[in-house]
Amino acid sequence: MAEPPAPQPHAATTEAAKTTKITDLDEDSLANCASYLSLQDLSNLAMTSKFLKKIAYSDSIWLHRFRQRWPLEMLSSTSSGVRKAYLDWRTALHQFKFADPFVLDLYTEARPLDHIVLDKNAIIFSQGSIIRMMKTDSFLSGESLARMSDHNARITCMRLFPLSETSLVRSEIQREENVLVTSSCDHSIRLWWKGACQRCFRGHNGAVSTLSDKLLGDGGVKVLASGGEDGTVRLWSLSSSGKRGQQALKATLYGHQKPVSLMSVAGYKPSLLVTMSMDSKVRVWDTTTSSAVRSSCCVGMSSVPGAPLDMKCDEALLYIAAGSSVVVVDLRTMQKVNTVAVYQPKLFSFAVVPSKSLICTGGLGKAMLWDIRRSQEASKPKPVTELDGHTGSVTLLHMDPYKIVTGGLRDDFVNAWEIDTGKQTNSLLCNRPELGISKIGCSAMAVNACRVVTASYGVSQGLVSFRDFSGATRPISSECDDEEHSDVSKFWGTQTYSDSDGSE
Repeated sequence: MAEPPAPQPHAATTEAAKTTKITDLDEDSLANCASYLSLQDLSNLAMTSKFLKKIAYSDSIWLHRFRQRWPLEMLSSTSSGVRKAYLDWRTALHQFKFADPFVLDLYTEARPLDHIVLDKNAIIFSQGSIIRMMKTDSFLSGESLARMSDHNARITCMRLFPLSETSLVRSEIQREENVLVTSSCDHSIRLWWKGACQRCFRGHNGAVSTLSDKLLGDGGVKVLASGGEDGTVRLWSLSSSGKRGQQALKATLYGHQKPVSLMSVAGYKPSLLVTMSMDSKVRVWDTTTSSAVRSSCCVGMSSVPGAPLDMKCDEALLYIAAGSSVVVVDLRTMQKVNTVAVYQPKLFSFAVVPSKSLICTGGLGKAMLWDIRRSQEASKPKPVTELDGHTGSVTLLHMDPYKIVTGGLRDDFVNAWEIDTGKQTNSLLCNRPELGISKIGCSAMAVNACRVVTASYGVSQGLVSFRDFSGATRPISSECDDEEHSDVSKFWGTQTYSDSDGSE
């Protein structure tokens, strides 16, 4: 009788290979592989285990990133490690702590500049019914300023949305691009791409006053919301074909008695739309339940005192700035949670960074920073610091996890501040004598990571001033290193750097 076949020698080897783990690789090999990861992926790797955190924090990875990002800069030796040196430099760039940004000034017509946004490599701004676009990487080489004039009345709102969420995308390369959406007093909404109007949406019986800050829906067809002076909220599909967009209107939502002035999409449920009208009435709509014109899908209502200024959703919370206060409403119950800021006679601007538990409001001659956590325990909220030095009201505010940028109509400068300490980091001129008398200090502003653009105008001409700090190399010398101005957070807890927050 034949003997059974002997076991194959590779069988044991295969079984052993199945037990090999990533941690069996040597640290140098892992560090070399990790050097190709993004900041977000490195952050995720560090949270996986103590061993992989050690790999993610290794000097070789961060030295590679530093030399790749700033090849002409010398990295000084530091006892705290290369990673911290890299993040410190990156944070300083985001906080505008440099004296030599790339500067580009564009002179325009002597007309009010109403809205301005920063795309990846373009500045887009509006003057009345006209949109102008300047590509920052090609303007100096002679490329002309694009002019888009399809609207025939003043533009009321401008938003950027991913091209991939519309029907215009044709290739994977285009998925990284954005489209511009504008609303106007001419009753229309227009979608722009490549310097031309690609879609025109009509349906409001009056001026379109605002657009949603994000697209609604968590997959498939994305929906844009608009609010009008006719008191209606309208939902539009950006996936509809045809330049006139006849099939784009998906629903018209009724309920507001006054013009709709503000909109924000809920963070915890992207089908929920929050709207606010000029009478400070708040409504929450579940847009998934509406599929026909004249449908009603209001799932919550509330109201706040004072004239509406701005509002922002974060997960299940809604921050509303109106009149002289900022209140927080729970979208699940529509109950007021807390009043986190109060300033008399009224607020002029508002911004919030929920991840930092911080709110900033604009007042007369100053901006104020509020800690949400402290406000929860105080009977009357008080600002943790005041950002002084402005002339007149602070009407322009930007906040991100690194900085605050403030400006106003009577200011010749916009100021930048550390978000953790309230310490001023820079003051940027946004006006010029050649604009003529009766000049407006700063009428519009946009900030994106290390870039900032401001707009002002006078009787002679207007000025759009762009600064990019991403390639800056000369730090502003600090003369305030004493104990009074030490870089110690004025807020609860120790603020840490984020490996993944913001763009490179």
